[in-house]
Amino acid sequence: MVFLKSIDNKTLSLDIDPATTSLEALQLEIERKSGVPVTFQCLLLSSRRLINGDGTTFVSGLGVWPNSTLTLHFPLLGGMQAPVPPKARLEFLNTKPPPNYVAGLGRGATGFTTRSDIGPARAAPDLPDRTSTTIGAAAGAPGVGCGRGKGPGEEEEEEEAEDKGYDENQKFDEFEGNDVGLFASAEYDEEDKDADAVWEAIDKRMDSRRKDRREARLKQEIEKYRASNPKITEQFADLKRKLYTLSAQEWDSIPEISDYSLRNKKKRFESFIPIPDTLLEKARQEQEHVTALDPKSRAAGGTETPWAQTPVTDLTAVGEGRGTVLSLKLDRLSDSVSGLTVVDPKGYLTDLKSMKITSDAEISDIKKARLLLKSVIQTNPKHPPGWIAAARLEEVAGKIQAARQLIKKGCEECPKNEDVWLEACRLASPDEAKAVIARGAKSIPNSVKLWMQAAKLEHDDANKSRVLRKGLEHIPDSVRLWKAVVELANEEDARLLLQRTVECCPLHVELWLALARLETYDNAKKVLNKARERLSKEPAIWLTAAKLEEANGNTAMVGKIIERGIRALQRESVVIDREAWMKEAEAAERAGSVATCQAIIHNTIGIGVEEEDRKRTWVADAEECKKRGSIETARAIYAHALTVFLTKKSIWLKAAQLEKTYGTRESLDALLRKAVTYRPQAEVLWLMGAKEKWLAGDVHSARAILRVAYDAIPNSEEIWLAAFKLEFENHEPERARMLLAKARERGGTERVWMKSAIVERELGNTDEERGLLDEGLKRFPSFFKLWLMLGQLEERLGHLEQAKEVYESGLKHCPSCIPLWLSLANLDEKMNGLSKARAVLTMARKKNPQNPELWLGAVRAESRHGYKKEADILMAKALQECPNSGILWAASIEMVPRPQRKTKSMDALKKCDHDPHVIAAVAKLFWHDRKVDKARNWLNRAVTLAPDIGDFWALYYKFELQHETEENQKDVLKRCVAAEPKHGEKWKAISKAVENSHQPTEAILKKVVVALGKEETSTESSKH
Repeated sequence: MVFLKSIDNKTLSLDIDPATTSLEALQLEIERKSGVPVTFQCLLLSSRRLINGDGTTFVSGLGVWPNSTLTLHFPLLGGMQAPVPPKARLEFLNTKPPPNYVAGLGRGATGFTTRSDIGPARAAPDLPDRTSTTIGAAAGAPGVGCGRGKGPGEEEEEEEAEDKGYDENQKFDEFEGNDVGLFASAEYDEEDKDADAVWEAIDKRMDSRRKDRREARLKQEIEKYRASNPKITEQFADLKRKLYTLSAQEWDSIPEISDYSLRNKKKRFESFIPIPDTLLEKARQEQEHVTALDPKSRAAGGTETPWAQTPVTDLTAVGEGRGTVLSLKLDRLSDSVSGLTVVDPKGYLTDLKSMKITSDAEISDIKKARLLLKSVIQTNPKHPPGWIAAARLEEVAGKIQAARQLIKKGCEECPKNEDVWLEACRLASPDEAKAVIARGAKSIPNSVKLWMQAAKLEHDDANKSRVLRKGLEHIPDSVRLWKAVVELANEEDARLLLQRTVECCPLHVELWLALARLETYDNAKKVLNKARERLSKEPAIWLTAAKLEEANGNTAMVGKIIERGIRALQRESVVIDREAWMKEAEAAERAGSVATCQAIIHNTIGIGVEEEDRKRTWVADAEECKKRGSIETARAIYAHALTVFLTKKSIWLKAAQLEKTYGTRESLDALLRKAVTYRPQAEVLWLMGAKEKWLAGDVHSARAILRVAYDAIPNSEEIWLAAFKLEFENHEPERARMLLAKARERGGTERVWMKSAIVERELGNTDEERGLLDEGLKRFPSFFKLWLMLGQLEERLGHLEQAKEVYESGLKHCPSCIPLWLSLANLDEKMNGLSKARAVLTMARKKNPQNPELWLGAVRAESRHGYKKEADILMAKALQECPNSGILWAASIEMVPRPQRKTKSMDALKKCDHDPHVIAAVAKLFWHDRKVDKARNWLNRAVTLAPDIGDFWALYYKFELQHETEENQKDVLKRCVAAEPKHGEKWKAISKAVENSHQPTEAILKKVVVALGKEETSTESSKH
């Protein structure tokens, strides 16, 4: 099937197969469908005309496939209309006019000359004689159909045009323009298709580039039009807003608008008729004061007034009557369900908001529902929901009395249904509600709901208790009534009531437990034993017994009770749900019963867990409990796991981390001592124990732990370095040097040589430091930190050329070391200026592509020398090469002008939402905009995502210092000390300085804050 778009913009379907249909057959089918002759058809496929010389090629070879859409054009050759059949002419029009005949002269028309009389500027072609041919002859004559301006003599020109491949007169198309026929005969190959696709993509790209500008211009034009042509409502908006200042008297004094249209200005005919005397007499009589009764009134005892003598114009009486009717309506509205008056009858306008205005549609719906429910209660009067629905419908309609009458009938028809009585109690007034519920309780004495509702209607506890006790006389096994009575009683009465309750309701465990809680220790044990006999499958009794023993100091019995309870429950075929028992353990922890919690975990944690899954499952359970705040439960899980997996280092570490976070130093020390007993080869456990002793100020114990650790692991470099750090941080440099010397003698790694050089640097021994670095580089030439330290040593001594040689040598061994490249670039910038630094950074980027730190170094180098344009260009290239780099986006946000930072921050968050550098940059924006809460939240988010970066902590602390919140300052300082940050551009520069080597985290933080303040001040001064 092929689709055809006809001349009148309609789509026709042609049932043909392009693979077996020629172009000639296709044109004949189109002539049959649309009526357009073959000679006038011009078929286009995607702006390409279908042309076939011999007419035998199938249309599939011309690019037409099934479901293709062709466009049918009707060529108007020569720009003129096609010949139309001639109309019948009158006889005298074919005769030759007489001499000197002037048309219209006889009727007085004067002649004038127009352009049509003169003719066009060029000679027009001869028109064919319309009278000499018929319709059929016109169709078959040569030249006809090719335009009215073409005669038979121009056949050769048409053949010449066909030789050219296109028709010169077919150059203009309504849709395609003048060039539609130029390439109609050319073949549409793959290159044309690719070219069209490229041009289409270019058009889309150009349109998208102009889209924002076009939309902005359109929006500006719309605003300009609206400003110049405001609506009537907008013109009077300011006047409308001033109407609220009008008082009620001013509002009432506004005159009513009259009808000043022309229709009402027409004077109408007015006629005047004289008033008859009888009317005047009647008016006089109505105004008289009658002081005596007429005979008819006297006959009735003076209580009847003749209707003929009632004055119809007494407006005072009419007003009083309206007031009476209105007061009755207000009385009906005031009688609500609760009995409270919502409308003041004396002040008619006090509370008009309580009146509901019902629309006509709602009234119609209410009438339909009323009719339907009436049919329900009449056909089935014993159906309680029908009465309840009918009463509620009347309540919604505002007819509360009708609702009460209906529900009253419902109670009579359905006296044994408690829902009907409850509805009647709800609809009744407070004075009648008690009587209604009393009748209901009398009709259904076994209804718990009715007795509970009756108790709710009472206002004091004594009456409520009396009503509930009356209900218990009829329903002695109602747990709900017993609970309500116990809640109203005091402790002694509640204990007596519960003793009676468990006799009446022995199968409800909560009653037994409540009684046990009120009894003494010995009586509580007796109560729980009785409860266990009655309810042998209830685990809550065993848990309560364990908590009771723990509360009375018998912690040794807790584990035995839980163990016996689980065995007893298993004998009763009760399924021990591990998850449910773990929740009970957490509940016991929250209640303060830690021993019960531990006993539950110890006896149930392994139930239903495969042997190979125990470690993974128990660790996951402990982590979940820790997240929920159940620390004792998690500690109990780890304790049980360590009894099974004594040599698992990961479990010991997690348990130690739990104790470090939530426990005490003593509990952590005990755990670590126990851990190293079972895992003496675990370095991290020894180091953690030594560090905790050191942090506690017990350096001697820390040394002892490390000494024992070295005996257990004699060749551990970590223990050597930990011992060195302990001595070095406690200002024992000589002992630290001796430890490192021994480590070097025993074949220490590159870290030992680096630490040795650090010690010499601290002591100021430049020659020893250089010697250690040179010897270390001979042993470990690929360790970049030694190259950096040697280069920094030369820079400190002022030997810039030697420092440059060191950096270059280091880059030969470590070409991918970014700090070496940056150090060399900074040194070249000092020595030779920016151009040399540019070359170094360019070489670095070539050897280490897609590295954001190198790009950032290049951008900052340009910015330091005032080349803002070059810096912006480099930043754009950097973001193209590293689109997900947070440090580049953060620097880009700070580089752009202030109005553009918000847009840039949005782009940065789209690319890297969870990057701490971007989050800190956005926090700075909020800070500068005085949005304190948002800035605090974003800074907190940054330090949470990257607690190891000290720059964010310094920024956060500086923010809190500026806003003078002492509590927040202490909190940030405490969190920073706990995090122990080690990284950050400014943090590393300050913390690794020689003068700050032994400074605590708090001091380093404050120094970084001061450095940030200086940098901010210098930045502001450079801008101004």
